[in-house]
Amino acid sequence: MSGKRDAFYFENFICCTALACEAAQLLENALTDFDPERMEERLREMHNVEHAADEKKHELLNVLAKAFITPIEREDIIQLSQNIDEMTDKIEDVLLRIYCNNIRSVRPDALPLVALLIRCCGETRRLVEEFANFRYSKKLHDHIVHINTMEEEADRLFISGMRSLHTTSDDPVTIITWREIYIYLEKCVDACEHVADTIEGVVMKNS
Repeated sequence: MSGKRDAFYFENFICCTALACEAAQLLENALTDFDPERMEERLREMHNVEHAADEKKHELLNVLAKAFITPIEREDIIQLSQNIDEMTDKIEDVLLRIYCNNIRSVRPDALPLVALLIRCCGETRRLVEEFANFRYSKKLHDHIVHINTMEEEADRLFISGMRSLHTTSDDPVTIITWREIYIYLEKCVDACEHVADTIEGVVMKNS
């Protein structure tokens, strides 16, 4: 019975990470097939995913509140659940900024950051899938290193995009709005790294 209870937490983490991947795919679809007139529809789709992620997080917290024994420390379960939820929240934030700022066309140099986000979310999902076996896994460290490397790549793309923005646009409104979008895109990748850092901390504590 305890095995089933332990499995619940890891399955919840996997499900929530999968929803973050779905959100990232929705964002990529919205930007690569960009249509300003469809933004409200895109936002509704994104919010449905974000709401589903919130429901899964609350489900975990409700079970945790009644649990006597947990597979890892309660604080780590809460922290990891929040970090994974943050992935989806940050992705939704990007789409919200595009909608609220009434963006009418997508800057090409934003697309590599979005493509990197897709890859980073996928790698985070593979990391979380491996996490249940963290005491014996030989792959966990490689996933963490790969996510850290992608976060560094995101920093480079962010700097390149900001440089391009400030050297190719003279419109203050364009600069302000796209600067904000780039910052939020980078925060999405940072959120993936936060998940990796938390898992690495759990492994260290339980080794």
